[in-house]
Amino acid sequence: MGSKPRLTGYRRANGTMGIRNHVIILPLDDLSNAAAEAVAKIIPGTMALPHAFGRLQFGEDLDLTFRTLIGTGKNPNVAAVVVIGIEPKWTKKVAEGIATTGKPVAMFSIEGRGDLAVIAEAARVAAQFMQDASEINREPAEMGDLMMSIKCGESDTTSGLGSCPTTSEAVDRWVAAGGTVLFGETSELTGGEHLIADRCIDDACRNLFQTTYDNYIKVIESTGANLLGSQPTQGNIAGGLTTIEEKALGNIAKTGSVPVMGVLKPAEEPDPKKPGLYFMDSSSAAAECITLMAAAGAVIHLFPTGQGNVIGNPIEPVLKLTANPKTAASMSEHMDLDVSGLLRFEYNLKEAGDRMMEVINRTVNGRLCAAEVMGHREYTFTKLYISA
Repeated sequence: MGSKPRLTGYRRANGTMGIRNHVIILPLDDLSNAAAEAVAKIIPGTMALPHAFGRLQFGEDLDLTFRTLIGTGKNPNVAAVVVIGIEPKWTKKVAEGIATTGKPVAMFSIEGRGDLAVIAEAARVAAQFMQDASEINREPAEMGDLMMSIKCGESDTTSGLGSCPTTSEAVDRWVAAGGTVLFGETSELTGGEHLIADRCIDDACRNLFQTTYDNYIKVIESTGANLLGSQPTQGNIAGGLTTIEEKALGNIAKTGSVPVMGVLKPAEEPDPKKPGLYFMDSSSAAAECITLMAAAGAVIHLFPTGQGNVIGNPIEPVLKLTANPKTAASMSEHMDLDVSGLLRFEYNLKEAGDRMMEVINRTVNGRLCAAEVMGHREYTFTKLYISA
């Protein structure tokens, strides 16, 4: 691989390292989206993150919403946050959760005041946050400073043969260098879940993984639904994958060969003192899964695809790679790496991994990925229950 690449990032007050320097306007709930988006229009460079939830949720569903909101603000790619909510109590809870990182946070509630007053005040604060963030300099970084996440989508036969094994190369190298990697897609392990269980670091981890997987499948089976067309998706079927087991083996092919260090709830942060590969219980829907992983602290995402996917995320760069030559040609504006040469025997897997690492390193150092250039900022919550 030659000399060690020089990586840089933004060191936050709590010691974490990001590769982007966003100032975000974070609505607590769907009712606050309009105000948040108005602030982002007034102050260029800030970014609103509208979403559909945050009202009348309860229990673990409410806890997950708070973890997602707070985790989004805590992500090391975020320099500062303006939180806007309809009511003060929950707005304060989210703002205080983010503030534990030491980064600048401000909060505004609309109830009893109205949008216009809140927008005016929040815009003034956002302007100051933008100026302050512009003075934060990049510092030398190591792979061990940065958390990565992985998820595949629109998989086909080339995924398990090319783009997922290439991702696996990056995963093993990242962990070997002291970094942490998150993977998930619980339902898409079906038929290969024992392969992940066998890689769990100890009995406690293995038992928790198996219980987590079993519970997820029980929920699906309890509905009596036929998942054909959902798992595998229509795109998977068109790409030659006929069963969930085939899809699972391709999915697992991207997770590397390293042990699984732990099992996380959706949007739960891994233990910073125990770097390595972590499984996160999560939906296989791309936007949901990446939103959860970004909320857990991941700052860069690898997304192998076969038939082609356009997914992005507002705060975590999503690098898409494909081994399908048709996709590489027809959706070139969405692809960050074409590894179809691997399947034509033009280079080997290690060399494909070298190409992947080069793209990762350039993105870490500030180069925009395709999803960022194309404006893809999919930000979607996972909802567990009906609302109250």
